[in-house]
Amino acid sequence: MSDISPMEIPAAPPAKEYLQRGTASYRRASLALFLSGFSTFSLLYCVQPLLPIFADEFSVSPAESSLALSLSTGFLAIAIICAAIISEGLGRRSLMSISLVGAAALTIAAAFVPDWHLLLVVRALQGFVLGGVPAVAMAYLAEEIDPRGLGATMGLYVGGTAFGGMSGRVLTGILAQYLTWRPAMFLIGATGLVAAAGFIALLPASRNFIRRPGFDPKFHLKAWLAHMRNPALPFIFAIAFLAMGSFVTVYNYAGFRLVAAPYGLTQSELGLIFTVYLFGIGASSLGGLLGDRFGHFAVLLTGIAITAVGAALTLSAFLPVIIFGIVVLTSGFFMSHSIASGLVGKLARGTKGHASSLYMLGYYVGSSVMGSAGGWFFAIEGWTAVVYFTLAMLALAFAAACAARSFSRRKF
Repeated sequence: MSDISPMEIPAAPPAKEYLQRGTASYRRASLALFLSGFSTFSLLYCVQPLLPIFADEFSVSPAESSLALSLSTGFLAIAIICAAIISEGLGRRSLMSISLVGAAALTIAAAFVPDWHLLLVVRALQGFVLGGVPAVAMAYLAEEIDPRGLGATMGLYVGGTAFGGMSGRVLTGILAQYLTWRPAMFLIGATGLVAAAGFIALLPASRNFIRRPGFDPKFHLKAWLAHMRNPALPFIFAIAFLAMGSFVTVYNYAGFRLVAAPYGLTQSELGLIFTVYLFGIGASSLGGLLGDRFGHFAVLLTGIAITAVGAALTLSAFLPVIIFGIVVLTSGFFMSHSIASGLVGKLARGTKGHASSLYMLGYYVGSSVMGSAGGWFFAIEGWTAVVYFTLAMLALAFAAACAARSFSRRKF
């Protein structure tokens, strides 16, 4: 007879209850995360087509008008780190819900601001509030979705971000042309509120999240350092920085090339190019499905290579080939991003919210730093230099993906 009493036997940790592909809860979670991606990026990028209008109405320079967007993305990058800390105590679902409602309300408020500086304050606050969504959404998916179906769900979330990024740019530009920018901002904010309500109604409660009440700086610092010591994860963070930097660089300066001779596109025609984000929606979902079936690193490398091919195609002087190149680049980027996002959750050993925050930090810093650096190349040597700069970043991203695959101890 054993000398150990039943009370002395350590309890086994509870089995994780994942959302299984094909179930109603899985479909609800997928749709909810699609709505969160749509709302986040439509609210974030809705001001991009309005920058010339801001410059005229508020009598500011084009560079100053760009602050309406750059302040939001800059504060978003900062907020992502804070969001990882807050979500450990507040919960993933609660933080995302508060962020989506708050950002939509601030967009509506921006439609009524009387002066330029107050508009910038509102946009900065909006970027900070939105930081509660991107990194936390990735952590929720990694914790709650069955790993066998994670790629498909992550792809759908990234597809929502692509659809939101396109809608925010295209719809706001069209609405502003007919209604002026203030009603346009109001309607985009109202749409964000509807999306937030759908998200709250649809997203299942967390099953595997363990709340950590209080604030322990040592715990968070230890968590971030642990992820940086992971042999594979820093290379995934580098891919976020480089891939997003290359993508934004092309989009930032393609417009300058296409409105000039010999193409001479109007602003409306240029705005329609943003509809190629639709290809990003399909590519992100397809990339997730292919990753689940054929291996995530294999699809990641393919996506980066496709992005490079698209960038190279834009060197053509023939307008249809340039537009086709942007389509290919967009498809490859969103395929890569959906796979890299999913790999963060798979490779992270605990504290997945902290790992996701580092990935998204690299993503937005790459957008700001490398997107701006591309302007130096454009000013010196024109579009050819921009493409070479983009291809150099993508070559480094490809090398980082190879290194991450080599250092990974698990097969994805």
